[in-house]
Amino acid sequence: LVKVAKKHRARIMVDDAHALGVIGPMGRGTAAHFGIEQDVDLIGGTFSKSLASIGGWLVGERKVLDYVQHFASSFMFAASAAPPNVAAAMAALEVMQEEPWRIDDLRKNFTYMREELTKMGWDVGHSQTAVIPLYVRKDLRTIMMWKELLDNYGVYTNPFISPGVPPKQACLRTSYMATHTREHLDRALEAFEAVGKKFGILAK
Repeated sequence: LVKVAKKHRARIMVDDAHALGVIGPMGRGTAAHFGIEQDVDLIGGTFSKSLASIGGWLVGERKVLDYVQHFASSFMFAASAAPPNVAAAMAALEVMQEEPWRIDDLRKNFTYMREELTKMGWDVGHSQTAVIPLYVRKDLRTIMMWKELLDNYGVYTNPFISPGVPPKQACLRTSYMATHTREHLDRALEAFEAVGKKFGILAK
């Protein structure tokens, strides 16, 4: 993509919502992971995942950021980020820098879950981050499985159904943290297996 963009004088923007604090050296994200930080024009993401806050961020050339700030429709009538939200995001960044072992633990956890879920028979797509989808494909079944997991197993997932996702892409989005223990993960795996079999996603 970088080669094609340069050839046609196009710009590349990377959505790092799921990657900051997860992949790349010191959790610096996708571009750092692939060693192309200097070749990417814009990197954006959200405060609501690894930064544990509310809001979003965009990094790039100053004149481009100025243009976005003054002409992007999403900024029309938008208020500045609340100071507590900014402080929380800054504190999360400090934790990433000062306690890199948390990123290592996170990688171990989501790698373990991705491998075990795949062995179990779940379609987890191509996720390489701490957000792993369990594809169900049908909207109603997705909601029923979400409720079953929460009510009977105490396992919370995020159901994604149309129009939030394309048709036949309905899934249960699972997310993992550095502080999850192997006991937590194995308990979740047992629940995913039981519910997957009950609703015909996994072979009995």
